[in-house]
Amino acid sequence: MCWCIKTPVLANDITIAGPVSPVLRVSTSGTDSDFVVKLIDVYPSDYPNPEPNPTRVLMGGYQQLVRGEPFRGKYRKSLTKPEPFAPGKVDVVDFAMPDVCHTFRAGHRIMVQVQSSWFPLTDRNPQTFVDIPKAKASDFQKAIERVFRGGGESGSGVKVWVQ
Repeated sequence: MCWCIKTPVLANDITIAGPVSPVLRVSTSGTDSDFVVKLIDVYPSDYPNPEPNPTRVLMGGYQQLVRGEPFRGKYRKSLTKPEPFAPGKVDVVDFAMPDVCHTFRAGHRIMVQVQSSWFPLTDRNPQTFVDIPKAKASDFQKAIERVFRGGGESGSGVKVWVQ
């Protein structure tokens, strides 16, 4: 599962250059969690397919990953001193993703996705505050992550389930 938001169809080209800096208000039912942020260029549903097209690529509605970056939540306050989450408590995850230089064309949409796993591209997080390379099978547990939006801690939340 992931949390996703899209812009309306763009009336003009929009170019972004430099780091992407997400600030997430989140909670988890566990004591650790990963947050993966993806910046995506969504092509119009009537976008033409390439010619020639020997592999039958369909470009209408194509979602081009512009930038994707995982962040291990235990490092949200310090990259050198990890801290567990307090289960159910809203916390902030604020980090800088690598630079990007991309133009979103008129007629496209900008989409941001937040998810809590990118396995097998990143290792699995057991959702418990442990040294992950040394985690035992019993350390892995289900958790519910929430991404909050709107004002204050009571802003609406979107659940992301991780197993």
